[in-house]
Amino acid sequence: MTGIDISKAYIHAVQTGDQAALGQLISPDVVWHQPGKNQFSGIHRGMAEVGPMLGKMMEVSKGTFAITHASHYMANGDWVAVTLEFAGEANGITMNQPGVDLIRIEGGRIVEVRLFSSDQAQEDLFWGH
Repeated sequence: MTGIDISKAYIHAVQTGDQAALGQLISPDVVWHQPGKNQFSGIHRGMAEVGPMLGKMMEVSKGTFAITHASHYMANGDWVAVTLEFAGEANGITMNQPGVDLIRIEGGRIVEVRLFSSDQAQEDLFWGH
């Protein structure tokens, strides 16, 4: 599988909640860069940190947070950039905005993720502190 194939499979697994596929696609040693100044911001190392963070995101959003659309997949060596839209409801805020996921792949697995939001201030309010 190419980096683009792996990234497409990852986005699909996130959209469908396929935990088994995510477990195969994401390295247990993944480094996750969550942007902003909210309760989830910062660098999270390994699935032991990333998994609970993602679970808490779903809890805070009452299961509404989702990648609603992914369109362009662009590869440059080990990196793949994905333009997408994400949405949800939390803390009295409805969020729907474009973003970019930057995914690094080594040995057929996702080893690093950097997320970018088009309106970080709104996302920070959405997630809260």
